[in-house]
Amino acid sequence: MNSSTPLARIGGTAPHGAAPHLTRTQKAAIIVRFLLNEGAEISLSDLPDGLQERLTTQMGTMRYVDRGTLADVVAEFAQELEGMGLTFPRGVAGALSALDGRISPQTAARLRKEAGVRQYGDPWEQVKQAKIDALIPIIERESTEVAAVMLSKLDVSNAAELLGKLPGDLARRITYAVSQTGSVSPAAVDRIGLALAAELHDIPDSAFAEGAVERVGAILNFSPAATRDDVLTGLDETDQDFATLVRRAIFTFVHIPERVEPGDIPRITREMDQTVLVTALARAASSDLAPVAEFILGNLGKRMSEALREQMQERGRVRLRDGEDAMTDMVNAIRTLEAAGEIAFVSPEDDDEEEDAPA
Repeated sequence: MNSSTPLARIGGTAPHGAAPHLTRTQKAAIIVRFLLNEGAEISLSDLPDGLQERLTTQMGTMRYVDRGTLADVVAEFAQELEGMGLTFPRGVAGALSALDGRISPQTAARLRKEAGVRQYGDPWEQVKQAKIDALIPIIERESTEVAAVMLSKLDVSNAAELLGKLPGDLARRITYAVSQTGSVSPAAVDRIGLALAAELHDIPDSAFAEGAVERVGAILNFSPAATRDDVLTGLDETDQDFATLVRRAIFTFVHIPERVEPGDIPRITREMDQTVLVTALARAASSDLAPVAEFILGNLGKRMSEALREQMQERGRVRLRDGEDAMTDMVNAIRTLEAAGEIAFVSPEDDDEEEDAPA
């Protein structure tokens, strides 16, 4: 909703015309309610905060509008829309976007700097879109607390890649600091994003949706095995309780037998490319993950299992990297099915209760 539209001109007295007894605020409330009732997707977030507040308050005080008044207000609104000739982008950010490529890069950069990073949009989007190599120097000179917030806000795959490129001791300290971010306010996260985006100086928010355990677990799911083991060892030394919770949140290829229902294996294999499935099983069968491969093969139909074993023999030796990539693809397929509710993980707590139960 552009701030120059008729709906944005809330306030003052109504002009002569349809429904003259209504104020502009009341008319705007009627239009918004009418559009929502008609199923229209409208966004009022671009309006100034004061106007959003007045519009919301006005809607809360109104109860009933007759058909004639509604028709008059809609007709007046449509007439104002038809009379509009031009609209201009809101703020410096919008103007810079409209003039992109038409003013010199030096002028654009100066205006962006003077307007502030916020004028460019969501600062965290700038951080997320930055190259990993550009983030490494920043994260190395920032405090571990700021680095933990950055790690939490990045996409999981990028966070895992960034973590894997950091020195082991620093990666462990930052990962532990994630456990301390639960009380960070959205305002603080926003300020950190602004500072990081300004430091990147490459212009293209909200606290975390998940807890520290889930965030660290998701990151380590995408990390190489060596990085994951190193980080978990460090967490064991720093905070064993947190490390235990993180281990429960992690799901990798080795966890398939203990977390996946045997009856779900056929459903999972149908989701996978046959070549990728054979590569993952062939690599697992030739390593200490052989029990996982046997679990998968043992829960498939006899014909399917025999066919896969033959293809595994034909595939021969699988390189470590190819095998890890294939196993990661299988894990991702399982997590996708679980997220969609098509399969359900066996809870680690359920396993613990079975072990503790008297014989």
